[in-house]
Amino acid sequence: MGEFESSPLGRVTVYSIQGCPHCIQAKATLGRLGVPVCDVDVGRHPELRARVKELTGRSTVPQIFFNNIHVGGNDDLQKLAPEELQRLVSLVKEQPLPADAPPLPEENQAEDAAGDADGEFECERDELADVVDDLKRASVIGCNRRGLSTYKQSFSGTQLVGWLQKEKGMAAELSALLREMILKLFSEHLSADGKCVDYKSMSVSPVFERYCELAIQLQRVELLTLSREEKLAFFINIYNALVIHGYLRLGAPTNMWQRYRFFNYVSYLIGGEVFTLQDIENGVLRGNRKGVAQLLKPFSKTDPRLQVALPDAEPLIHFALNCGAKGCPPIKTYTPQDIDSQLRTAAEAFLENDDGCMVDSGKREVRLSQIFKWYKADFGGTDEKLLNWVLEHMGDSPKKTSLQSVLSAGKTKVSYLPYDWSTNSTH
Repeated sequence: MGEFESSPLGRVTVYSIQGCPHCIQAKATLGRLGVPVCDVDVGRHPELRARVKELTGRSTVPQIFFNNIHVGGNDDLQKLAPEELQRLVSLVKEQPLPADAPPLPEENQAEDAAGDADGEFECERDELADVVDDLKRASVIGCNRRGLSTYKQSFSGTQLVGWLQKEKGMAAELSALLREMILKLFSEHLSADGKCVDYKSMSVSPVFERYCELAIQLQRVELLTLSREEKLAFFINIYNALVIHGYLRLGAPTNMWQRYRFFNYVSYLIGGEVFTLQDIENGVLRGNRKGVAQLLKPFSKTDPRLQVALPDAEPLIHFALNCGAKGCPPIKTYTPQDIDSQLRTAAEAFLENDDGCMVDSGKREVRLSQIFKWYKADFGGTDEKLLNWVLEHMGDSPKKTSLQSVLSAGKTKVSYLPYDWSTNSTH
């Protein structure tokens, strides 16, 4: 037997969310270092978000700490020099966890460090766990027969929807449940480096079958009674889930024509009406405005779906519909109770990334994502209004300070960054 290496004294803490490819890539890298990694899902522990932002000055995940040393996000981790990474690993192995180490959820057990040898280990409580408990108490979860097989601990989509309609204000719960299921599927079928999704294996998963069963029940949702906040949360969750559902059924679009067809064709039947991706984004969430390359508004004056549309465009939705930046906002499923602050967080996270916004003080130039060009009308319609909107929605950061000084000097040039349309499929 060789020398016995004593257990590390400290820990690496990663703040992440489910289904975030950047988080998965970071955790894969950290897993190879031989140090205990404690993963804290801030999607399930929203009470920690403000504290993490205070500690890091950032609104994106992942955020990584070696003991109390903040490394940053996945990009920062990947760029660390080997000797610097070795120094941080030694710190965790040799130094006890300091008093000012970043916080864990109160009920969290140090799962990665402790392991679950005796089978008694209890996982972190999922934010939908209360719904599951309620379902059990209401005897909705039981046995269901399909073909010749009986499935325990299961329910039919109709049973669930009947219960949700009666008990829970169905639309918000159902959209959150569908979104959670898609994110769970997504994270289970992401490659170890977090870069690619195996849509093929995802499409034959039993969880996807259950997802499709539930999606059919959307036709029973009562849309006209939804408040503005419920509409925002419901349609953002459904849009993001429908994009992935469309990828699974049709494959990801690879050129401009395919993208046009995809967004105008992929649809759900909701509350008795058909809503395509285009209808959801431009018709409902943008208050019935023309989309990119559209000649007409999505809904005519006599279209019954017009009653569902928001009274005006909500510019913040552009940062909640499918996040593609280098870090994700620490929310992936939206809830009506907190929708406005969640959307502001998503915008802040987007602008924090150089994919969303870059400020060149020397050239007095601001480079923005194409999203701001395509939907300029939603942000005020002029360069000046657009730049003021961006400034207002940035978190306090060096980038915000340099944008402020560029704007106060007057005559700011606005240009747009190239947009990455590449797909993340493994096939």
